[in-house]
Amino acid sequence: MTSRTAFAIGSFRRLWTAGLISDTGDWLLFIALPLVVFQLTGSALGTSIAFLLELIPAVALAPLAARLIGRFDRRWIMVAVNVGQALALLPLLWVDELADLPLAYAVIFVHAALSTLFEPAKNTLLPDLVDTERLVSANALIGLNQNLGRLIGGPLGGVLLAVGDLGLIVVVDAITYVISAVLIATLPAAAAAARQAETDTAAGRAPSDPPPVGLLAALRIPRLGGAYAIIFVSSVAQGMFLVLFVLFALGPLQGSDADVGLLRGIQAIGAVAAGVVLGFVVRGSSPRALTALSLFAFGALSLVTWNLPAVTTDIWPYVVLFAAVGAPGVIMIAGLMSVLQEQSEPRQRGAVFAAVGLVSALGQAGGILLGALSDGPIGLLPLLELQGCLYLLSGLIALLWLPRETARPKTASPADSVDRAS
Repeated sequence: MTSRTAFAIGSFRRLWTAGLISDTGDWLLFIALPLVVFQLTGSALGTSIAFLLELIPAVALAPLAARLIGRFDRRWIMVAVNVGQALALLPLLWVDELADLPLAYAVIFVHAALSTLFEPAKNTLLPDLVDTERLVSANALIGLNQNLGRLIGGPLGGVLLAVGDLGLIVVVDAITYVISAVLIATLPAAAAAARQAETDTAAGRAPSDPPPVGLLAALRIPRLGGAYAIIFVSSVAQGMFLVLFVLFALGPLQGSDADVGLLRGIQAIGAVAAGVVLGFVVRGSSPRALTALSLFAFGALSLVTWNLPAVTTDIWPYVVLFAAVGAPGVIMIAGLMSVLQEQSEPRQRGAVFAAVGLVSALGQAGGILLGALSDGPIGLLPLLELQGCLYLLSGLIALLWLPRETARPKTASPADSVDRAS
């Protein structure tokens, strides 16, 4: 009997390993660079600008990403992006005083721009490597390695910055991108073409038909409207969380800076556990049901957390809640990405996942602006309540609007055939 875990496919294992290595490098930089910016500027505003710079490329470059991913081999796009990320780090070697701050900002912007290509290319490539039955497993395992990268890279970034300097982190991070590029370059070249030809034949199209890769065309695909709505609403909630979490932890929870770090880091525990279970254990899950149930769980856990200070401000119940909330986050992404991959044709996926980045960035920016209202007459608690309710609304949208799964023939993935033949 064929294993339903995506890890049984050799080409997927290579992609997964490349992702784990590059995600670890990403977290090295994610932890260290804002600290360096803060050290240079001495202001929260300077650090906030660094975070906002990461959102701009996802909006500005989405149409270009859709075109490039739709027209070129996704493997080589990802390889080129990894090499570009390694090279883009080098200016940080000359950052050591306030006058060098524009260099640091430029690196942040370029890295965010390259990620605008990498993530849609990876999500577009995934259905070429695994069959439909193993999409949920594959997406869960991708979420697993992202959180493992967070657990490894986050603390390691702080340690390397403490024992060395930014230059040491630049060298280590650049090496992770080069290794990732080498692994991705070894993925089977025939996979994408085979999957595209198979889908074209089943739909009665000639393989030479021009691919509809435009961003606006992807946003207008009717069966994906529910998924886009969920991404936007949940991204608003995530943007609000980025602003409100620290205010909650230091305010109603009466926590310390150490408590803030503990609660943010502990989320990875639940996320890793969910990634392992969904990636290796659970079989035959419905992506639509997973998305809806995880969003309801996300909203319920959030509302319990925000209202618990009325009962207790002891830190340990919050450690449990924040560890638990990492699980529905991974399950939601695995379910939603699987829905998008199943419901879009191969010729559309590049534009679809570029659109996902655009919608997510716009939603997150809106959430950050909403979070800023906590300083006004609305106050903190009503905004926290709204944040939790937005996840419940997303779950309702998933139940009512996401398309139901259709029966599909059980076929081996093209990449799996290549792996067995080699």
